[in-house]
Amino acid sequence: MIQPDKIIKSVHLTEKSNIQSSEIGQYTFQVFKTATKDTIKAAVEKAFDVTVKRVNVINQIGKPSRNRKTGKTSSGSGLKKAIVTLKQGDVIDFTA
Repeated sequence: MIQPDKIIKSVHLTEKSNIQSSEIGQYTFQVFKTATKDTIKAAVEKAFDVTVKRVNVINQIGKPSRNRKTGKTSSGSGLKKAIVTLKQGDVIDFTA
C-alpha cells in the first residue's frame, strides 16, 4: 500500500513551475531521496485523483561551502524533485 505522505514532501512552487502547470500540465514536487518514478506516479495518482502520463526526476546536489575558521569544506543538503506530466485535461487544484 503506497502512502503519498511517505513519498511526496511538498509542492515546489516557483515562477517556472507555475507557468508549466498552467500551459503544459506539468507539476513539480519535492520528494524523498528513496522515491522512484513508479512510486511517485502511484503517490500522485492516489493523492490527487489524476492520471499521470510521465515522471521526470532531478537530483540536485547541495551547494559546497567552506568553514571560515577551520577551512574545512562541506556541502549542503541536496534535494530530489519530480516533474509530473498529467493527462490532457487533468488539473491539480492546490487551493482546495
